[in-house]
Amino acid sequence: MKKFLPVLAILTAAILLLLRPQEAADAVRDGLTLCGRTVIPSLFPFFVVISLLLQLGAAEALGSLFGPVMRPLFRMRGVCALPLLAGLLGGYPSGAKTAAGLYGQGRISRQEAELLLGFCDNCGPAFLMGYVGAGILKDPGAGIRLYLVHILAALLTGAALCRLIKDRGLALTGKSLLIKAVSFPQALTSSVSGAVASTLNICAFVVFFQVLAALPPAPLPLPVLGGLEMVGAAAALAPGRMGFIAAAAIVGWGGLSVHCQAMSLTAPEGLSFRWHWVGKGMQAALSALLAAGISQNL
Repeated sequence: MKKFLPVLAILTAAILLLLRPQEAADAVRDGLTLCGRTVIPSLFPFFVVISLLLQLGAAEALGSLFGPVMRPLFRMRGVCALPLLAGLLGGYPSGAKTAAGLYGQGRISRQEAELLLGFCDNCGPAFLMGYVGAGILKDPGAGIRLYLVHILAALLTGAALCRLIKDRGLALTGKSLLIKAVSFPQALTSSVSGAVASTLNICAFVVFFQVLAALPPAPLPLPVLGGLEMVGAAAALAPGRMGFIAAAAIVGWGGLSVHCQAMSLTAPEGLSFRWHWVGKGMQAALSALLAAGISQNL
């Protein structure tokens, strides 16, 4: 049965592609437009900067700065702050990519990296304030409130997960991996080339899931669309309190498209996604509860 269902889903998608070629072509164009207007401008430069920070050793400096916050809140070392900051500032899937990068360089343990995947991969302020708040909900203030809800839900999820899962493992630095110092030109060239590959990878998933969402002959119900693809689900929302709550849940979950993007970027390191699924489910529920609470008097 486990093998039959994926094959059936693939065959169904293939038949729908043959029956609805124009809708599929339109979805590809919409996906490429989204990538050109939003994904590439927001993620490509951020990926370059994060990679430079990792290669030039800025993680340790941030570790010293954020250690007094990370230890009591998440029971983690300060170096683990970089993926959390990357996710909250750069958006999906910057946090997951940064966590995998730290693990690949031996700066954090496997347990730390996998635990971080549960709460460090988040939606950025540009999407929440610009696209969802001002564009969809027709209220710039709603975008700011959504972003604050998103941050709080991520922090609460991380605090809960880090208290449930106590084993952090041992960091690899100084043991099985040695971090080599690199010059700035070397770091810059590798950061730019790596950012190109990562950004194109993400764009491929964005376009693919745009096509999947457009193939059914009837519009997908909002919960199904939100589970599948975040941007399309957000675009289907209406202004008002219910739209605000639904938006909080949708961006807290992220959608299967976002999860696949994160998995593709962390796959080279072989990290498990068990806490990622748990964390994103918790964050979606917490986001909806927090949004419902703060929107009662609005």
